[in-house]
Amino acid sequence: MLGREEHKIRNTQFWEGFRNHIKKIPSSNGRRMNWLNYPSDVKGIYIRLQCDHDGARLCIDFQQKDPGIRAIMWEQMTELKKLLDNAVHYEAKWESECISPEGFVYSRIYWGLEGKSFYNDEDWPVIYSFLSDRLVEFDEFYQEFKEILITLSE
Repeated sequence: MLGREEHKIRNTQFWEGFRNHIKKIPSSNGRRMNWLNYPSDVKGIYIRLQCDHDGARLCIDFQQKDPGIRAIMWEQMTELKKLLDNAVHYEAKWESECISPEGFVYSRIYWGLEGKSFYNDEDWPVIYSFLSDRLVEFDEFYQEFKEILITLSE
């Protein structure tokens, strides 16, 4: 197992490598995109990239403080599920209720790659391709339908 400082260095190297891997790919709307900090433009919706010893994930977290608004957002996403599935060519997992370590309830949709590890340098190219492919596919869907979510959040 890596020490704290070694893990921090490795983490920085991994995400800088990913940034270099995807930096020249524009958003589907033609603009430059900071893929590591994907802007949802909707309060309470967070697009997250995760990578650890179990694999890699692209996650959409619905963390609205008001459970009613979160439920409405979740319902809207379930109505868009078929369109999302057609856009992202990888099976998504849908979790209507997750609980953070702090006890906060949220909902999550995610695409995961298993069997690859953040700790194995040889896995990095496969992880980078998985994450970049999912992000680009998701972006195409999201740019088309985000206005619906923005309207619901107001």
